[in-house]
Amino acid sequence: MSIRNGEILFVKSVKDGIPNRDPLQDSDVRRIFPEEDGRISLSDVSIKRDVRDYVLEEEKDGGSSKRNYIFVQERMNEKGKLLGRQSLAQWIVGQVGKEKEAKQDMKSVLLEHSFDARTFGIVYSVTPKFHLTGPVQFGWAHSLHPVDSQYVQGTVVMPSSDEKVDAKGNEEQGKTQGTIWTSYIVPFAVFAMSGVINAKNAEHSHMTPEDQELLLRALWRGTLHRQARGRGQQQPLFLVHIEYNDPFFRIGYLEDYITLLPEGDVWRKDGKRPSSLKEVQLDVSNLLHVIEKYNHKIHNVRIWRDDRLHVIGNTSAYEQPLW
Repeated sequence: MSIRNGEILFVKSVKDGIPNRDPLQDSDVRRIFPEEDGRISLSDVSIKRDVRDYVLEEEKDGGSSKRNYIFVQERMNEKGKLLGRQSLAQWIVGQVGKEKEAKQDMKSVLLEHSFDARTFGIVYSVTPKFHLTGPVQFGWAHSLHPVDSQYVQGTVVMPSSDEKVDAKGNEEQGKTQGTIWTSYIVPFAVFAMSGVINAKNAEHSHMTPEDQELLLRALWRGTLHRQARGRGQQQPLFLVHIEYNDPFFRIGYLEDYITLLPEGDVWRKDGKRPSSLKEVQLDVSNLLHVIEKYNHKIHNVRIWRDDRLHVIGNTSAYEQPLW
């Protein structure tokens, strides 16, 4: 079985945090749209990080097949220094015992043993250089409503360094008090992200149907797995995977066929913002209509949903059990 051309639509929420900060904006939220529009965004890099971190945990040591190592990761050497691309590649090569093969063809070894190289592609900027466009490409995730970030401050009881004592036993001026932290947070936001899967690129990268299933599972469970105070409480809500019969067709811009109610203009007019799932509904009626319209070009449709999200539209024909 081979990979078919396909599309992904993923909806998730966050409370009390920012999943993907903008370092050029004092670590505030990323705003691709104008300030007056109010929507905020998450980069595809952030979504891929969630997937990679989940696979790192689920498929420890590359999994039983040794095929699911992660190439793009933070790994330290014995001196506590971050490994670069060449060292990461050599580390994977060493784990699978293919040093001889890698000297002849590093690209083939990495594609065979790295889930993210087969799925997202790879840039190997070490001689001999190579790069490969991955079959899975995500767009930016955008909030489905205007969002205001809040600047907050707090304190920690632990000083950043010990109080020092000189040779004569005199206490030097030191850090005797805890420090103040500052941050931006978003009280609540719902994001939608679309993605495509290219069958031809999957042939080149040797992405398998098993990789595709791991990707979908990692999107959902990776969002649950990657939690930190600054990133907030994230929750996967709605995931759609469409596979096509026609290799030259796709619906495209799936996010344009869903609507979060009340719509963004209502929030902008009232100056209010949604604060929980209870205040919103996801209308997927138009998405279901377009799926029915192009049914003759579609091989399969699957949908996963969190029951706490109020969905308008009958998705029962496509629903799958959660992992």
